[in-house]
Amino acid sequence: MSSGASLESALAMAEAYCRERGEKLTPIRRKVLELLLTSGRATKAYSLLDEMRQIHPGSAPPTVYRALDFLLSAGLVHRIESINAFAVCHDLTQCQHGILVVCQQCGNVTELHEPKLRQALVAQIEAAGYRLSGDGIELKGICAQCQEAQAEGAASQATAAGAQAAKAAAQP
Repeated sequence: MSSGASLESALAMAEAYCRERGEKLTPIRRKVLELLLTSGRATKAYSLLDEMRQIHPGSAPPTVYRALDFLLSAGLVHRIESINAFAVCHDLTQCQHGILVVCQQCGNVTELHEPKLRQALVAQIEAAGYRLSGDGIELKGICAQCQEAQAEGAASQATAAGAQAAKAAAQP
């Protein structure tokens, strides 16, 4: 989340959405959602608990897990099974259960809303004799930022190796 205004806007939207559903975004649920929005990536429950304890020292695991269960059932967050973490739904009020692409290095999550692609994929899975056990589809990969960092790291290693080779060749 880039700014305080957009964070407040997202939280207000989530509160209104819960109210429309006859549910309440309690202060704890709101704080867990805020932590996920602020993080901007998939976050493990115990990381959320650590952050909650900085604000509310008596926070216990059930507190965070109950809040996450509510946020999941309300469609405000996704559980990323492959890394056992949670991420905010791309659209807080229109969760479509798209295809989630998870960076294996930094935990960044991108949600793709391609209903025809998703339907085709589900049809192929069912044609192969499988029944999905949930409605989440996750793909793993490396995001553009991590790819760039890897390329920069490889380039600086190559430069350092070249400098060492030149230094060694120059010595008598």
